[in-house]
Amino acid sequence: MQNEKLEQEIIDLSKEKWRWMSERKVDSLDALFHDKAVFVHMGATMSKEQELDVIKSGRIHYKDVDIQEVSVQFFGMTIAILLNKIRLAAVVGGKEVTNLFVVTEVYVQESGAWVLASLSFTKLLTP
Repeated sequence: MQNEKLEQEIIDLSKEKWRWMSERKVDSLDALFHDKAVFVHMGATMSKEQELDVIKSGRIHYKDVDIQEVSVQFFGMTIAILLNKIRLAAVVGGKEVTNLFVVTEVYVQESGAWVLASLSFTKLLTP
């Protein structure tokens, strides 16, 4: 029962993160992202500061995220890996694109709160 509650907490946090990214809520994301977080995109690997700058500037605008599948695995009580299969509509460099991804999110617990340590996009070639 405790594991199901924790699993739902991570799933809800991930959904909230996607909403914040779409709405460009950089302050909320700044609090969620670990200071040493890494972000792996199709064409670049970014630090926390770089990711926040890309979102704030609108160079990448996460418009709509359709979450199709989600799973969470825990490693002890302080590490959670969430896998999302998503269809992402975004504006990248002024061009609207839609891609199917598996997104790996790694959360770690620090001072009683879950923070995002890594977010990686893997583009799927099949629909």
